[in-house]
Amino acid sequence: MTSPVLGHLIDGKRVAGGSRSQDVFNPATGKAESRVLLADKATVELAIASAQAAFPAWRNTPPLKRARVMSNLRFFWSSMPTNYAP
Repeated sequence: MTSPVLGHLIDGKRVAGGSRSQDVFNPATGKAESRVLLADKATVELAIASAQAAFPAWRNTPPLKRARVMSNLRFFWSSMPTNYAP
């Protein structure tokens, strides 16, 4: 069985960026369950630029709304199957 490869999510889009990958191990079993792409320099720079562009709007978002966004994100991720690989 081929392990799923997890790429990068930058600015709401999947980005392949990088030709190298690495196994992700389940600490309970010690088995490789997926792989992640290792970002190359261009991908890292794209992610940094995206984060810098998004920060002013996030900074100006009221704390209560930011807390709700983060709580919703936590709920979303906790509801995903453990073997989920986008």
